[in-house]
Amino acid sequence: MKGIILAVGRGTRLYPATLAICKQLLPIYDKPMVYYPLSVLMLAGIKEILIISTPEDISRFEIMFGDGHQLGMSFFYAVQEHPNGLAEALIIGEEFIADENVCLILGDNLFYGRGLTDLLIRAEDYVEETGGATIFGYNVSDPERYGVASFDEKGNVIGIVEKPINPKSSYAVTGIYFYSNAAVGIAKNVK
Repeated sequence: MKGIILAVGRGTRLYPATLAICKQLLPIYDKPMVYYPLSVLMLAGIKEILIISTPEDISRFEIMFGDGHQLGMSFFYAVQEHPNGLAEALIIGEEFIADENVCLILGDNLFYGRGLTDLLIRAEDYVEETGGATIFGYNVSDPERYGVASFDEKGNVIGIVEKPINPKSSYAVTGIYFYSNAAVGIAKNVK
């Protein structure tokens, strides 16, 4: 399985700090924010990572991580001109993903907790065994502020709507997604 860190977005709620640097490079405790989603991919055993960022910021990530050898990993880089969502990120990463499955994680989200490593491995195994996907969600009291998953009668995710006026569930998507490599083809048909 390969990993993609999506590090785009203007970070307008963090102005003026993000006028000079992208939010994923702002420090959280003792390291830049992007190290936290990177550590999640490392916990999942993923060693090949594509970092997707803006034209203005991609060189900063290249300077920070280089080719990844210092971490025992391999890093690759790509540009997303505008923050056009997850589907576009998968399309940008098509050549990198090739015939592998992929974990896409947002570069400004932090995941922690007891049992996290086991959850990641179970998600990866599920995708390997079924050719499907695993999307992490969290039950929230104000789903209209988030991307919200909708479900079929069996509990399978059938859609995600960003900041819906009338949410179909109270499960916010958390910013980590495990997909089979079929996701690239599906992403090309998203409107």
